[in-house]
Formats: sequence, C-alpha cells, structure tokens
Amino acid sequence: MNNPRFSPMSRRLQPVSLGAVLNRFGLLIVILIGVVVMSQLSPVFFTRVNFTNVFYVASLVAVVAIGQMFVLLVGGIDLSVGAVVAVSSVLAVGLAQDFGLPTWLSVLVALLAGTAFGFVNGFLTTKFQISALIVTLGTLSIARGFAFIYTGGSNIAPIPPELRAAGRASVAGIPVVIIFALVIAIIAHIVLSKTRFGRSIYAVGGNPIAARLSGIRSDRIVIIAFVISGFLAAVGGLMISARLGAGSASAGTGLELTVIAAVVIGGTSLFGGEGRVLGTLLGVLLLGLVQNSINLLAVPANVDLVVSGVVIVLAAGVDVYRRLRLEPALARRALEKQHATAVPTAEQNERSRVKSEEKTSI
Repeated sequence: MNNPRFSPMSRRLQPVSLGAVLNRFGLLIVILIGVVVMSQLSPVFFTRVNFTNVFYVASLVAVVAIGQMFVLLVGGIDLSVGAVVAVSSVLAVGLAQDFGLPTWLSVLVALLAGTAFGFVNGFLTTKFQISALIVTLGTLSIARGFAFIYTGGSNIAPIPPELRAAGRASVAGIPVVIIFALVIAIIAHIVLSKTRFGRSIYAVGGNPIAARLSGIRSDRIVIIAFVISGFLAAVGGLMISARLGAGSASAGTGLELTVIAAVVIGGTSLFGGEGRVLGTLLGVLLLGLVQNSINLLAVPANVDLVVSGVVIVLAAGVDVYRRLRLEPALARRALEKQHATAVPTAEQNERSRVKSEEKTSI
C-alpha cells in the first residue's frame, strides 16, 4: 500500500520553513523594504543621481570589505584596513607631488605598502601566535600615525591627473569605479569557489586542525588572506583619493567597523569558514543605503557611527544564532527530507523482490 506521506506529489509540496527563506533571502528582503520605505520618505531617493552616488560609495567600501572577508573566512580579523587606506592615499599623492615620481610608480609604492602591512599582520598572527585583534590594532595605530606624520595633518592636493581621470571616468554612464569593484568581486568569487586556494580558505577557517592534518599549510593560507586584505585596502585608498581629489591622513577613519559590519551582515561568520562574496556585496549595499538615508533625512551627524555599532552587535548576534540554532535545524530538515526520499525507494525495491520471487515460484 502506498504511503501518501512519501508520494512524489507530497514531496514537491513540502512547505519551506520560514527560517530557511530568511537565511537565504533575508538580507535582500530587508534591502527591498528599505528602498520602498525611503522612496516614500524622500523624493530624491529614487533618482538616478542618488542611486549612482550610493553605488559609487558602496563600490569604494566593497573593495575593502572583500579583503576583510578573506581574513574573516580564515578565522581572523583586520582592524588596520582603514589606516592602510590612509597610508595608500597619502603615498600615492604625496610621492608624486613631493618627489616628482611618475604616477604609476607612486601608485605601485602605495599598493606595496598596503601589501606589506597585510604581510606583517599575517606573519605576526601565525608565527608568533598573537591574536589578530591585537596585531591589527597595533598596525592600525602605526599606519594612521605614519599618515599623519607624513602629511602634517593636512590634505595633499592636487592628485595626479591620471588618478583624477580614473575617478571621474564612466562607461555607458556607469562610473568606472563601480565596474572596477564588480570585477574585483567576480575575481574574488571565482577564487573562493573554483580554486584549490579558495577551498583551503574555507577549510582553514572551518576547522584549522583538520585542515592542517589534511596537508594544508594553514599558516601560509592565513598570511595570504591578510596580504589580500592589505592589498585591497590600498586599492581602496587609491579609489578614495580619486574621489576626494586629495591624499588624506584621515581617509578611511572608522572604515574598519563599516566593512566588518558589512561582511558579517552579508553572512560571513565571525568564527570563520563560512561566507560568500555576494552576501558581502549585499551587506555593503545595505549599509550604503542606511548611510544615504541618514543624509537625505537630515539626521544629526555621527548617528551613522551609532548605527554601525548597533548593526555590528545585531549581526554578531544573528551569526551566533545561525550557528547554534538555525543551521542545526536546517541540517535536521535536510536529513529528514533525504530519509523521506529514500523510504519509497526501499519500498519499491521490496515490491520488486516479491514479484521476482513470485515469478520464480511459478
């Protein structure tokens, strides 16, 4: 007798849990609701100029956030990214203006400086077993202090014409900065999802001991993750200089909190081993829309810092809840579904065996 519980139709009509829907599409739903609400509160919000500005600023943050995501995936954290942005900004502009270096060379030095900070962070974290929080807090102070000493606290202007042109260029009405950020995001996605290095990133963050026992050189993976973070922070510094039209020692102030919030909101676990580039982009976009809404609604200054702090706490809470409650529940549901699919197959095998025996007896 057929069991209706395990019929093909019942399997197709099995309800999807609210938790599963929110886990997959919750962030996108929040963004869409926010867009609808703000379009009613501000006539300026739903305009091409405003959306271009939102995506432009989000692109600057996204580049740095993607680097931060690599570090969080291996179970680390990089608080120095905002200060590295400032170092990159002042070096790229200052070396060209003060020493007459070609733009390409000053940009190269800025990128190498960011990469060096990333290497130092990774090396000290892995080889001396110092907490990444402590190491990057120290390099944050060093980098920010260097930027202010180099500039004397003043902005360096004008920027090289090549940087200015890059900051203002557009293709089919889309700023090149946005296109560049999307290219970096695509490359990061391919690296994490299609390469052995990407799989090693997730393995090291998910279970460092198991990764080491399986032959993965965990220390090297962690160092490379920090190097990527430092390099992309330096790229972000160049992009911000192109937007501001100056090299600034205060560039990137507080950016480390923003990118951490964006990455965690996007689903990357603070414990490592879990996260996707698309989620990070959505997290950046959400924070960008929040910042834009604060500006359009004329909310008092520095409220965005409070919002970022609240968002980080909430995101951390959601991350803990997801790991301790939601993910085990979804895993149990998946096992139940697998069992439900396997049961009718077993029944069919039994019926086939009985028929075979009947034919043999005849």
